[in-house]
Amino acid sequence: MALSPEMQAQVDQTNATEDNRAANQAASEAKRAKLEMVRMAKEILVENRRTQAAADATDITASAVTGLATDLTTFVNS
Repeated sequence: MALSPEMQAQVDQTNATEDNRAANQAASEAKRAKLEMVRMAKEILVENRRTQAAADATDITASAVTGLATDLTTFVNS
């Protein structure tokens, strides 16, 4: 049984809305995962620095945190 044009338009709009919601949810989840990796990387670097001797300790930089977060993300996704 074929749908009337109005019903088909409503089904199409519902599908588009659901696709948009799913895409937004996926993007939101990706951001949450990325932030979690940054938090984890920061904690790892802080703990590593804390356990080093004062003479060997280096500053923790944003690039070090993001680099480790990228490595962690690559590892998790492999």
